[in-house]
Amino acid sequence: MSLPMNTPVYTIPENEVELSAIRAQGAGGQHVNKVSSAVHLRFDIRASSLPDEVKDKLLAMSDQRITADGVVVIKAQNSRSQEGNRADAMARLHELVALAAKPVKPRRATKPSFSARMQRIDSKVLRGQTKALRGKVTD
Repeated sequence: MSLPMNTPVYTIPENEVELSAIRAQGAGGQHVNKVSSAVHLRFDIRASSLPDEVKDKLLAMSDQRITADGVVVIKAQNSRSQEGNRADAMARLHELVALAAKPVKPRRATKPSFSARMQRIDSKVLRGQTKALRGKVTD
C-alpha cells in the first residue's frame, strides 16, 4: 500500500504486539496437523503508545478486526512459513494504523455558477409551461 505524502508514519513497538502461532485452516496434507504456521496478532489500542487522536480514530473505525474492547485481532495464514505470516500480520497492522493516521481533508463549500443557476430556472419555467398545457380543453 502506498501512503499519501502527508500521512505520518508511526512505529509500533514489538512489546505492544502479542503474536501467537496457531494451526492454519484448510487443506494441506499430513504436515498441516503438526505445524503451527498461522499467526494471530493482538494489539490493544487503548494501552498502546500511539497518539490519542490516532487511538480515537482507530476505535471509531467500523472494522471487523477491531473488537468492542478496543483490541485489533489479525489472523495471517497466507504464507506457508510462520515468519512470512508474522510479517504479513505486522504489515496489515501498520496499514490499519496508517489509514487511521491519515488526516481528514477539509470540505470546501462551493456554489453553482450564474449560468448554471439561470439554466436551472429556464428549465423549470419550460417544465411549468409544459404542465400548464396539460389542462382540460375548453371550447
